[in-house]
Amino acid sequence: MKKVLSVFVLLLLSAVVYAGGYRVSLQGNRSLAMGHTGVAVVNSAELAFFNPAGLVHLENKLNISVGGFGVFSDVAYQNTEFGTSTETDSPVGTPIYLYASYKLSEKFALGLAVYTPYGSTVEYPTDWAGSHLVNSIELSSVYVQPLFSWEVVEGRFSIGGGPILAIGSVNFNRNLSRSLTDIDGNRSNVTIDASNIPEFGFSVGALLNIDNEDKWKLGFNYRSLIDVNVEPGDGVATFANLPESALAPIDNGDFDFTASLPLPAEWTVGLSYQPNDKWLFAFDFNYAEWSAYESLDLDFLDSDGSVALESLNPRNYKNASTFRFGTQYSPIEKLDLRVGYYFDESPVQDGFFAPETPRNDSNGFTAGFTYNINEKLAVDASFLYLNFKEVDASYDFFLEADGTPAPFEGTYKSSAVVAGLGLSYKL
Repeated sequence: MKKVLSVFVLLLLSAVVYAGGYRVSLQGNRSLAMGHTGVAVVNSAELAFFNPAGLVHLENKLNISVGGFGVFSDVAYQNTEFGTSTETDSPVGTPIYLYASYKLSEKFALGLAVYTPYGSTVEYPTDWAGSHLVNSIELSSVYVQPLFSWEVVEGRFSIGGGPILAIGSVNFNRNLSRSLTDIDGNRSNVTIDASNIPEFGFSVGALLNIDNEDKWKLGFNYRSLIDVNVEPGDGVATFANLPESALAPIDNGDFDFTASLPLPAEWTVGLSYQPNDKWLFAFDFNYAEWSAYESLDLDFLDSDGSVALESLNPRNYKNASTFRFGTQYSPIEKLDLRVGYYFDESPVQDGFFAPETPRNDSNGFTAGFTYNINEKLAVDASFLYLNFKEVDASYDFFLEADGTPAPFEGTYKSSAVVAGLGLSYKL
């Protein structure tokens, strides 16, 4: 007989504390230092991510940007009613990127983007108050994207884009309930492991030079929805320490499973203004279609392919916006200084707040610089302090094995510090 259990799992390609939903907004050191703006800024191969339409406007024939970040994040949880509290003990996250463009002619350029928009690691202490929801999650993703950039109207208008190959992996562990144990008192738990899941999408962009003096630019970029679908054979779910009892929702051992997770479509529009060689100002508005994430449902399968256990996990995300501001000042030819700010709206609605993605509204404060070693090589550095609004929140849809609702609530306080370093090369 098919049994039902609310297995509170976030599967594949999700981040933990430093972006809307499970998104990681760390796609370039120059852009991050300017508040993660870049859709209308033409200054490096980072355009491969932010707006490939701009690649054809880079002055040099070959442009390469490579770099990475160290993410130091913390989540503190407290429930004063029951006197429980905990903090995460998470390893350092390390998102990376590599962008390149090559100009075939004055009107046409090709590019390549490799980046990690989803991925992180978080660990709660074993047997904390929410261990029936999450103990640990370790995940990674890589996007690979070939690109084109075409100047349609000389000096005025260009377009660009290309297909996306997304590859992701996850390892996740949680206890099955608040109290279920085997005969020796070991907590019943499940570990989900899936690797190298490929899916496809695309992005497309446009860039308009508004005035004849090339001071004002208007940019647009769209990144498509990608549904990550886990099919039988893509991963394994291992159930352990369940009692030998009819009360157990499933047997101990390994099971195939199926699941689907949307990586939402994003729309970004940006405006930049460069009054002279020393100053540059930029603004980006990002709109993410998080409403595609209605529920995370998993089916755990017996060897004959029938459903042994069903997991229904409502999410009910809402669409969310991010407002980004940045400026660049170049006091001398070899040095560019940058600062920025952004406000990131949470897509999580009341009653759906999950401790594996403890996302609430956040304010990001950024800074950084580029030092030009010579005409070809430059060092890019960035810093981000991300402060999340303290929130009293709950997840109201967890069910015990017998179907009893078990809401989980408390106060969450989160923050993240990010340091980035990269190199830019042009020839």
